[in-house]
Amino acid sequence: MRGVIFDGRRTQVVDDLEVRDPGPGEVRVAVAAAGLCHSDLSVVDGTIPFPVPVVLGHEGAGVVEAVGEGVTHVGPGDHVALSTLANCGTCAECDRGRPTMCRKAIGMPQRPFARSGEPLYQFAANSAFAERTVVKAVQAVRIPGDIPLTSAALIGCGVLTGVGAVLNRARVESGDTVLVIGTGGIGLNVIQGARLAGALKIVAVDSNPAKEAVARQFGATHFLTSVDGVKDVLPTGAQHAFECVGRVELIRRAVDALDRHGQAILLGVPPATAEASFLVSSMYLDKSILGCRYGSSRPQRDIALYAELYREGRLLLDELVTATYPVEDFERAAEDAHAGKVARAVLTF
Repeated sequence: MRGVIFDGRRTQVVDDLEVRDPGPGEVRVAVAAAGLCHSDLSVVDGTIPFPVPVVLGHEGAGVVEAVGEGVTHVGPGDHVALSTLANCGTCAECDRGRPTMCRKAIGMPQRPFARSGEPLYQFAANSAFAERTVVKAVQAVRIPGDIPLTSAALIGCGVLTGVGAVLNRARVESGDTVLVIGTGGIGLNVIQGARLAGALKIVAVDSNPAKEAVARQFGATHFLTSVDGVKDVLPTGAQHAFECVGRVELIRRAVDALDRHGQAILLGVPPATAEASFLVSSMYLDKSILGCRYGSSRPQRDIALYAELYREGRLLLDELVTATYPVEDFERAAEDAHAGKVARAVLTF
């Protein structure tokens, strides 16, 4: 079968990939579409350290082919969106409803794939850049069959992270003010999450003026090409500032742009050793800096919710898919995504 692998030096599309059958509590999915996220590119450029060789991809949707012993919530033929959370479901964090903090879901890559007898790692417990993948049952969330799989593929990372950061982590309330730095795939979902939450002002900042139209389509009330203009729109600062780029200087700008009792939420991924600074004296007005993993999501609940919001026309998915590419055109898709030509490139099988 086809898939995209990274061997530590280069990426390539291969057609001789193999994946094992699902074991107890697992599901094998025929992947129909997968979003190309910057996290995939960050593995390739070394920003996110990961063992190799690895099958890339972590944002996908497809059709269940087979289930292992004990799996009852999905069956062959069901349409599913995939999450990256291979959480155990039984630890204290899972019991508290915080599966993103489950230690079984962090830093424990498996190797269900093989090529010419060599095992390959699975990226983010998912590896959606393969025609078939095997995931834990908890990662496969059934969705209505009338949702296009090219759109549903984006729920499992970009939507869960962006919308989830607003609703689950920041808990934006009606009438709040929101600043969003960076309007790529994550930033656009933060914007529409703020719209869903009823934010009064949603200020989007991106150095590319061509992104204004889509930012406003997703719910931005103001668009700026520099953080310098934020105080003109929000004179006392933002109640919530989301950094969606992953640059330490923009993290500082997000903190500096906060109003009293404001909070900066970090979603962008800088290099693993990057350090950011802020004025300690500025924090004493009850300001806070929040990390956020995967939108603090509960995928079995949240993916189903976002699917229904999409069906009601309240959550945008189709508009995120700015270009589709057959998996054989991975390099072109990666170049377009890296250059910022597309909000989300989607690979299809």
